[in-house]
Amino acid sequence: MLLWVSIVLIVLMLVMIRNAFGVISVLLTGGILFAVSWFADAQWQALFAYAAVWFLLFGGVRPVFEMQRQRRRGLARSSDPDQLAGVTRTPAGLWVALFVLICLGAVVAGGLLLGLVRTPAGWSLS
Repeated sequence: MLLWVSIVLIVLMLVMIRNAFGVISVLLTGGILFAVSWFADAQWQALFAYAAVWFLLFGGVRPVFEMQRQRRRGLARSSDPDQLAGVTRTPAGLWVALFVLICLGAVVAGGLLLGLVRTPAGWSLS
């Protein structure tokens, strides 16, 4: 199901693309998704879906650290944490820390769901 939903989202994203490189990369990604979902057997589809999910989980962590690096250099004064700091009067560094905790929590939750991370004694996931 993940692969078919991804194909639908890719088609919807195609409407928003404004350059040739974007169109080519989105069409190529959609073609790969279609080929795997249509021609591959269930094991390969599951492996591809797992890889896509882990790619997205780990891919969400790096931009938070990049944003903080840009903030430290003074290049991202209108970043999300800075805007939230202006609205809530909470320091932007705390917002960045919250973003990091949420991203890392999502990675750990993914590991828990797959059984890759052990739960403390007494916890049950089933």
